[in-house]
Amino acid sequence: MQNLATQNGGTVQISVLGPLSVTIDGVSVTPTAPKPRHVLSLLAIHANRVVQNEAIIEELWEDNPPTSVTTTLQTYIYQLRKGLRLPAAPTVDRVGTGRAGGLRTFAGGYMLSLQPEQLDALRFERLTARGRLELESGEMARASRTLCEALDHWRGPALVDVSVGPILRSEILRLEELRKSALELRIDADLHLGRHHALLGELMGITAQQPTHEVFQAKLMLALYRAGRRSDALHAYQQARAALVNELGVDPGGELQGLHRRILAGDPALSSPGGPPRSFAIR
Repeated sequence: MQNLATQNGGTVQISVLGPLSVTIDGVSVTPTAPKPRHVLSLLAIHANRVVQNEAIIEELWEDNPPTSVTTTLQTYIYQLRKGLRLPAAPTVDRVGTGRAGGLRTFAGGYMLSLQPEQLDALRFERLTARGRLELESGEMARASRTLCEALDHWRGPALVDVSVGPILRSEILRLEELRKSALELRIDADLHLGRHHALLGELMGITAQQPTHEVFQAKLMLALYRAGRRSDALHAYQQARAALVNELGVDPGGELQGLHRRILAGDPALSSPGGPPRSFAIR
């Protein structure tokens, strides 16, 4: 697959992990009209996959499309090709035929062809997968670096300045969950490397923003315990329990309760950063 290049040879870069941004050789060409921005966001977040016209229509108008919806959609595609100076690909009958690269037209849909280095979401997902494998194979320092690099692609909530519909909303939720998972994995790697002191400020900020997230609460408790702050670790549990009861009407889960009991008992095994990844934090 070729890079998404303009008619003048410049390479397009698209960012969706934050405000929508499109540049050609560093110069911003981000669409300003709401509907073309919306279409581009949908095509970018489904990069290298054909997005059917029906899905685009549902995303843009849900149950109330305009009478001339096909013509309107074609106009938006034309505006994107013109604004981003993309070559028009020929209409083809099936995926896999025609010239690779660019904003391509298929029977019943469109596809934006991008390499990972051209879209931040693709780079983020690729790095997160690599970091997970490194963590599982015991390469903690490498996993921490890889996952830090993955998380650095985020500039704020995904597509924060785009009025999204149901399909994009679902994709944004998926990316946000993957972001949260990548953060959990990176903290696991850092805890394993004995970086509990350095993690305290970050974990306190995270748990203040997400007081009912039991996994992050467990990591904060463990980091505090390892830093010699046993009473603070126990207090963090009580705060987490109060938040869960007050906001969700539930008690902490068994794993968080188990960690609390081990801290109460002064379990010496909790003090060692070693052990299998992702197991020592809450069991």
